[in-house]
Amino acid sequence: MTAVVSQRPKPSGFRISKRVLPYVLSLPALLVCIGILIPFLTSVVYSFQRYRLSQPWARQFNWGDNYISFFTDPKFWNTLEVSLLYAGTTVVLELLLGLAIALLLQKRSTLNNFISIMLLMPLMTAPALAALMWKLMTNPGFGVLSYLASLIGLQDFRWASSPSTALFTVVLVDIWVYTPFIMILLLAGLRSLPTQPFEAAALDGVPRSFVFFRITLPMLTPYILTATLFRLLDSIQQFDIIYAMTQGGPGDTLTVFQVEAYLNFFQSTNVGRSAALMIILWAITYFLSNIFIKNWLRLRERARGQA
Repeated sequence: MTAVVSQRPKPSGFRISKRVLPYVLSLPALLVCIGILIPFLTSVVYSFQRYRLSQPWARQFNWGDNYISFFTDPKFWNTLEVSLLYAGTTVVLELLLGLAIALLLQKRSTLNNFISIMLLMPLMTAPALAALMWKLMTNPGFGVLSYLASLIGLQDFRWASSPSTALFTVVLVDIWVYTPFIMILLLAGLRSLPTQPFEAAALDGVPRSFVFFRITLPMLTPYILTATLFRLLDSIQQFDIIYAMTQGGPGDTLTVFQVEAYLNFFQSTNVGRSAALMIILWAITYFLSNIFIKNWLRLRERARGQA
């Protein structure tokens, strides 16, 4: 009796060697990296030049004069102060509100899941569109928020048109748009925490405040750092909400880095100064991200050591 040996059919078509496959798979990432580096390096070159679009014939290297001039320019220090104040205020308030909402929705139920989905609606709105919508609602003539403010005694509340309330107004818009982002991250973190410590604390009758500060908050810290990092880097680079609401005004009240660079480029046609501002903004975001990432890695190593 002869044994019948079945042969596997050889796969037809194009095949990639195993040695070449990792390079092929990394090719899209390499192309994206090149696409990022080209404009970045171009900005670095422009930041060392005296370059105005209105005077292209006078373009020349000034070897750092754009950066040196910032030290004696009050407008730059105002931009730095406004950017940090805006970023710090929005991140702290959004973190507190997002954590409070996440704690309220921590228990899995149909109602809580529905509410969490509905709260994501502002995040699905384009920030510029949300700013225009709030601009209409705060209009002193027909805005619904101006009408509600008048009912509680705030007559002729000027919202974004006054230097004293402009920052308050754009922070409100930012909170409305981006608090759901922090809420959904922290809610995912809360629901992924192990249940054993909380069950043991409930059996021992441990107070809720102790459970929150000694169990929940330390275990949730990596998620808080992640949410804070994303929002801080985004807030310090804010442009669309502020420009759609006030164009950086009134005066220089809200001239954050992105708005100041935009105005320098498109209004003053000062390409060199605009590029230098963006490079400084990149340096600030790089410094902040390094701090947060190092703390996050330290927490992860500590958690591994305790496991």
